[in-house]
Amino acid sequence: MTTLSTEPAASSLPRCLESAAGAEQQLDRISTRTTGQAQREATATVETIIERVRHEGDRALMALTEQFDGFRPEPLRVPAIELQQAWESSPSNLRDALELAHRRIQDFHQRQKPQDLDVQGVHGERLGRRWRPVQAAGLYVPGGRASYPSTVLMNAVPARTAGVEKVVMVTPAGRNGQVNRTVLAAAHLAGVQEVYRIGGAQAVAALALGTETIPRVDVISGPGNLYVTLAKKLVYGQVGIDSLAGPSEVLVIADGSAKTAQVASDLLAQAEHDPLAAAILLTTSQSLADALPAELEAQLSKHPREAICRQSLGQWGLVVVCDNLETCARLSDRFAPEHLELLVERPRMLADRIQQAGAIFIGPWSPEAVGDYLAGPNHTLPTCGSARYSGALSVETFMRHTSMIEFNREALEATGGAVVELADSEGLHSHANSVKVRLD
Repeated sequence: MTTLSTEPAASSLPRCLESAAGAEQQLDRISTRTTGQAQREATATVETIIERVRHEGDRALMALTEQFDGFRPEPLRVPAIELQQAWESSPSNLRDALELAHRRIQDFHQRQKPQDLDVQGVHGERLGRRWRPVQAAGLYVPGGRASYPSTVLMNAVPARTAGVEKVVMVTPAGRNGQVNRTVLAAAHLAGVQEVYRIGGAQAVAALALGTETIPRVDVISGPGNLYVTLAKKLVYGQVGIDSLAGPSEVLVIADGSAKTAQVASDLLAQAEHDPLAAAILLTTSQSLADALPAELEAQLSKHPREAICRQSLGQWGLVVVCDNLETCARLSDRFAPEHLELLVERPRMLADRIQQAGAIFIGPWSPEAVGDYLAGPNHTLPTCGSARYSGALSVETFMRHTSMIEFNREALEATGGAVVELADSEGLHSHANSVKVRLD
């Protein structure tokens, strides 16, 4: 096995490793790219921000936004009329694309809404699980390097499908204090009632704690930078969260049937997100690995986000030439990628072998971009290895279930002796007695 790393230099000179263990070490390095001293320093900053919002409310939001984003968010809330105007002033082809995406996302998420469970036991007792939506949800939509109307839809649709009464959104504005018009248009389409022009850790704190203007919510969802993720981590427990999303990543498994131009474009589609984005290729084709650097250079020529792509590929890009697809699958499962593309002759067979991935894109006609925008399944996915134990944002993210237990006398008489035995074994006298007083 040979491992190559795409460098930011024009020649994209490879770095070679001669063993699978070397590849595993590189994958582990990429998976932990947001940990370390920088995260510890950021945590201290976020803790301070949260406390300021807790004690100062709107005043802290004004000052922190002015400090970090360069404008004073007065008023904090975007007027509702601006959402409608953003939609009405959008070009018709963009409105059509947003409506298609909304329709497909909504159709998929409506099918995943959980059903209540009501079971009758052997003694006539009734046992169940009842699902209800949370009352308020807060959506975080990133800004900064790019605008993400797709993130609006991917978060608002499952919240609305769940039946959440109050859906509010926070998103950073530009230095002119204006929120991206397409983001506002998407919010209008998705039925978001309130939009606030703030971002960063202070926005997460406001949703979790509430301020004079921004309502406290029950669940916060949506991706963000390191500070946003750390804020979600620190407020978890006071409020529910969808996940702790790190920087985005794609892992492509390709054999000799894959087209070099497609592989390169899919890797760059990930790299252009962020300097911390990771783009990885595991391939059984040496010729593909050899041809890839030149193709990347060709597609980077005059790329509008070339600098970001080069930084991402140089630090977190990886190409591994494997002996067989089984090795590719094993390394992929070790990494547990957010996005996994299968550009091989028999992609469904390989997909059955994969155990750990946020989303799997099967075959050459399924680039990650269709999942990002309108395929239907949610694009908010586990990153940095967390696909080992979690999955995509869903309708259930905005719901909670309650256990329902209804015993009758026969059921208690049939099982009460065991309850008494178990309670006595734990030394809990009144637990046992609560059954005895009913049966005696």
